[in-house]
Parts: sequence; C-alpha cells; structure tokens
Amino acid sequence: MIRRLGFLTIPGHDPYENLALEQRLLETVEEDGLILFLWQNARTVVIGRNQCAWKECRIEALEQSGGRLARRQSGGGAVFHDLGNLNFTFLSHAKNMDSSRQNRVILRACQDFGIQGQASGRNDLTALGRKFSGSAFYTHRGRSLHHGTLLLDVDLEDMLRYLSPDRQKLRSKGVDSVRARVINLKELCPTLGVSEMESALLEAFEQEYGLQARQVDLSGVLDARWETLAARNRSWEWNYGQRVPATWSSARRFDWGGVDLELVVTNGCVSQVRVWTDSLDTQLPQALETALTGRRFQKSELWAAIQILPWPETVRTDLSSFVIEMENENHGRL
Repeated sequence: MIRRLGFLTIPGHDPYENLALEQRLLETVEEDGLILFLWQNARTVVIGRNQCAWKECRIEALEQSGGRLARRQSGGGAVFHDLGNLNFTFLSHAKNMDSSRQNRVILRACQDFGIQGQASGRNDLTALGRKFSGSAFYTHRGRSLHHGTLLLDVDLEDMLRYLSPDRQKLRSKGVDSVRARVINLKELCPTLGVSEMESALLEAFEQEYGLQARQVDLSGVLDARWETLAARNRSWEWNYGQRVPATWSSARRFDWGGVDLELVVTNGCVSQVRVWTDSLDTQLPQALETALTGRRFQKSELWAAIQILPWPETVRTDLSSFVIEMENENHGRL
C-alpha cells in the first residue's frame, strides 16, 4: 500500500545524468512510497533498451546540431526530447505500480487546461486522436518505473529530422508520417508552459492518492553509484553496442513490436545472435539470443528453439515466421 508520496523536479538537462538519477530513485524508493519525478533533456534522442541506434536515429545530423543519443533501461521505441517536452517517471515497488492510476494523474492535470485526453492502448495518451504522450515500463529487483513524455511545445521539425522510424510501424498505425500522429498540448492550450504543467501534475498526483507529496531528498542518491551510472550512460558501448557481422539478417513487424534478427553462421551452426526490438518486453531479446545460439542452422532446430521460449503462443508463432523466411531464402535447404 502507498503511504507516502515523493515529488521531484530538477534544473539540469543532461540526459545521461537524468537517466542515472532515475535509476537511483528506482533503486532507493521505499516499499510504501511512490515518487513522481519530472525532468527534461535538451535535444536528445532516447532509444529503447533493445533498439539499434543506427536504425532509429539519424545520428550524424543529431550530433552535428549538438544533440545527444541516449539509451534507457526500458523497452519500447525511440523518442525525441527537447525543452518543449516534459518527461515524467513514476517509481515504486512493483506491487504498488498501477499505470491506470498514474495515467489518471496526467489526464487530470491536462483537464486543468481544458484538454480532454484519453488512454490509448497500454502506453499512449491522445487528444483529438493524436498522441501527446508515450510510456514505457521497467521492473528490476521488485521495483518498477513507468516513464514517458509529455509533448508541450516540442519542435516537430527536429523530431522529423532526427528520428528515422520504421515505415512499417507507421503504416501499421494507419498514418504515413510522425507529424500526422502527434500533437503538442500547446496547440490545444496556447498559454500552457512547463512550469504550469509541473504544478498541475503535482496537484493531480496528491488528489489521486489522497496524500501530500514531499520533496525527495537527494543526499543519498547523488552519490558514487549515480556517477558510475552517468558515466555508463555516456559511453559508446552502452548507447551503440556491438552489431553482429551477420551471415543472415531480416526485419519483421508484429502487433507487439518490430524485430531485427541477425545471425552469424559458422560451420553450419549459429555462433552469434543479435536481436534488436522496440517491444516493451525487455527480456525477449536475451531469451531469443540464448535460445538460438549454438543451434544448427536448419529449420527443425531453429523452430524447436523458438517453440520452447516462455512467451505466449502468438509471439512464438510470429517469431517462427523468421524460420520460414530463412527456408524460403535458402530454397528449402534449411
């Protein structure tokens, strides 16, 4: 049960430090606590935990303009942050995490400005049928976070300039551009600013849970562990990772997310596997990589490896379509 609320806003706009702080808040949130953390990043593309940086972002254009690429812990897709965007993070022990209540906090705050928003699916909030907020989720050692964006006055031209979304993903949502899918809340309330939204969110947070929120004490959080996390977040290894020099690769999009599968085949066996995905399930890539590594590059073995994965049958069926594609490309020799 939640018995205490914490609230935090910070002045810094460094994505690596902010993401490190978010992780430290997750690691230290009390068992009966719920924290609402509000933060901003200056000109940053943030990719999901298991995404390929080169596929999701026009990296050269971003870096030439002084922007930065960052990787977060949660799954899901790439997002663009600037100072017209306000990020929110709810943090608690997993047993107290309730995304529907947390969405109500955001929607209640929007109502203060005459904006009628709706929850769409598991991780989007919309107004007039267009997305103004997307969320992702992460659980580790019994603690969970729910974080996302609030588009207040984001530069949509920059969003289009730096993001390179999968065209299949856009088509699956019935639109053909990023611009057609999103909306800035300032279009609906021209006087809305970041500070006004922060105040409205704090008030809605306290109203939803019937408790007074106290400022989070950072004295035990901005420590050596935070510095280590920030250094990791800045590193090339964390943000870009290592691509496999693939013998066979393919990309497919399913209802639950897109998957890029890369295999290296040595002496007839799969010696290396890399899975890139915007699925919200952060465990799937490692499970698939482990299942396929060491298997013979033949239909029966790869098919069997996928069938024993601990995922719903629909997911296993979708992933099996890669094997069918491999067989077709190898003219039935798999």
